[in-house]
Amino acid sequence: MAKRKRLTLADPAHLHQPASTGVGGFSFGAAAPIAGVVGDAAASAAFDEMSETLTRAREDGRMVLSLPLGEIALDHLVRDRVAMTEPELDALMQSIKARGQQTPIEVMDLGDGRYGLISGWRRCQALKRLAQEAGEERFGSVLALLRRPDQATDAYLAMVEENEIRVGLSFYERARIVAKSVEQGVFDTEKTALQALFSTASRSKRSKIGSFIRIVHALDGVLRYPEALSERTGLALVKALDEGWLDPAAVQAALRGVDATDVDAEQAVLAAALLRKSKADKILQKVSNQKLETDKSEDLTAEGGRELAPGVWLHSHPNGSLVLQGAGLTPEFRSALRVWLTSQN
Repeated sequence: MAKRKRLTLADPAHLHQPASTGVGGFSFGAAAPIAGVVGDAAASAAFDEMSETLTRAREDGRMVLSLPLGEIALDHLVRDRVAMTEPELDALMQSIKARGQQTPIEVMDLGDGRYGLISGWRRCQALKRLAQEAGEERFGSVLALLRRPDQATDAYLAMVEENEIRVGLSFYERARIVAKSVEQGVFDTEKTALQALFSTASRSKRSKIGSFIRIVHALDGVLRYPEALSERTGLALVKALDEGWLDPAAVQAALRGVDATDVDAEQAVLAAALLRKSKADKILQKVSNQKLETDKSEDLTAEGGRELAPGVWLHSHPNGSLVLQGAGLTPEFRSALRVWLTSQN
């Protein structure tokens, strides 16, 4: 019967020897050099792909960038938002100070490290004020999305859409961006600009915006708070301008004379301009409605005339001329009379 062999424990010294080598002296237990080459190539390809993905995301406006506020050209486009009140600015500043900038602005690359603002003018103004007042470094940069408008029309559309959604625009501000986009050569005509910029608006709304363009041409630059101009007052001004009895130069002079910080005073000037026309119509319409009697030319007393208003007497003469007399002929009444007579032409 064969004798069994007894198994013994392995020699500990052999356990610490290097692994046996294979063909050419290379260890079968170690990775081959080609594996390292393949690994490096894969890592490089992954890095390139990630870099390309990030670049594409940046250019497509899907990556939020942190840009120095000083590199943003705030006047790149003619702004549709004309003014912002102090309470409105203060509220935005407090929000950014407490919670940071929540919504990125939109910019386009102008080259040489400069960016043109498309939308986010209010946020930039708030950050600028915070940087000046607080002096904190975090307010010196702005979160932004990079846009690549193929045409200037796309940039204007983006700006209008952003403000329509976020803050809304007054009819005057809508009309102003229409007029300014034509001045900048972005659109050929105001009709084309109106249709393109407000294509989603109703026909009635576009018609009102088109009417307000008349006010923009007459009062732009002197109307400091156009966003406060109501639809009703604006349309009344448009009618007055179209009828030719409202003198734009006179209204401009009156607007320049009011306190630049008083929005109520500015609106009062416009209301007064319209009130003079209304008052003149009420007072002087009596001249058209009543039958005039022929008086003697020498009869120029209050008793011999017709009282049109308190202290205002009308006298007619055989030669067809009319004379107004009385203590009621104040400078205001004379101005109203001129307005009314002009409107009858």
